[in-house]
Amino acid sequence: MTRKKKKKIPGGQVITMTHSAITETFKKIREAGSVKKAFIPYIMAGEPSLSSTVDIVLELEAMGADIVELGVPFSDPVADGPTIQQAAMNALSRGVTLRKVIDMVKTIRQKSKIPIVLMTYFNPVLKYGLGSFAEAAISNGVDGIIIPDLPPDEETAFTASCHKAGLDTIFLLAPTSTESRMGLVSRASRGFIYYVSLTGITGANISVDDSLRAQIEKIRDKSKKPVAVGFGVKTKDEAAKVAAIADGVIVGSAIVKAIGEGKEAFHTLVKSLRAAI
Repeated sequence: MTRKKKKKIPGGQVITMTHSAITETFKKIREAGSVKKAFIPYIMAGEPSLSSTVDIVLELEAMGADIVELGVPFSDPVADGPTIQQAAMNALSRGVTLRKVIDMVKTIRQKSKIPIVLMTYFNPVLKYGLGSFAEAAISNGVDGIIIPDLPPDEETAFTASCHKAGLDTIFLLAPTSTESRMGLVSRASRGFIYYVSLTGITGANISVDDSLRAQIEKIRDKSKKPVAVGFGVKTKDEAAKVAAIADGVIVGSAIVKAIGEGKEAFHTLVKSLRAAI
């Protein structure tokens, strides 16, 4: 949830400053001064059901997740690999919608304060209504959004409305991003910057090498905002290598796959990732 405090500026005017739960989470991790980095698991809302998704979020929090990325099922994804696509199709077949996912977050908020980021596409948001989406998301307990097919230089009025409501907008950078693009994404992003580790889809193989380190350093030259790396992280060893150079590690396909394999597989993977990150 967004935290607000009042601040005086020259001339005596008082303005309200917002500090999101996502920003506060990264701040606390940084101030702790340990080797721990933010662990950001991704799950698909509605897989295997909306009620079970609530339980999974609570379990992730109990096992040490710092932020949860909650996927909204969509029929025509551009960034998702086969594992997440199948989970989305399963959820869609059960009638899961963006509106139902936002309502579900309100249920989660009855028991948990863990920061929640929705990962959706622009079409469901457009259908929901650009004028009401941000307020609805915030009022139900959503902290941020990732919309892979919405560039930061499009629908800037919508992005501004999200910021006004206190909803963090998290934009993506990739190995192909230019330095000017890095600056643009840095200015538009709130909470953290999402670095896509590869030119491909979720679930592909990651390569944690000097080029990944160099790209993150370039982003940090442009911005002081945290950088979280996603796409391709599957194992605890990969997670540890990414955590050594980034502020947060996002793991999606491997966790979605483990959920489908049963609670034991899910718990084993999540605990190993938490220990490594």
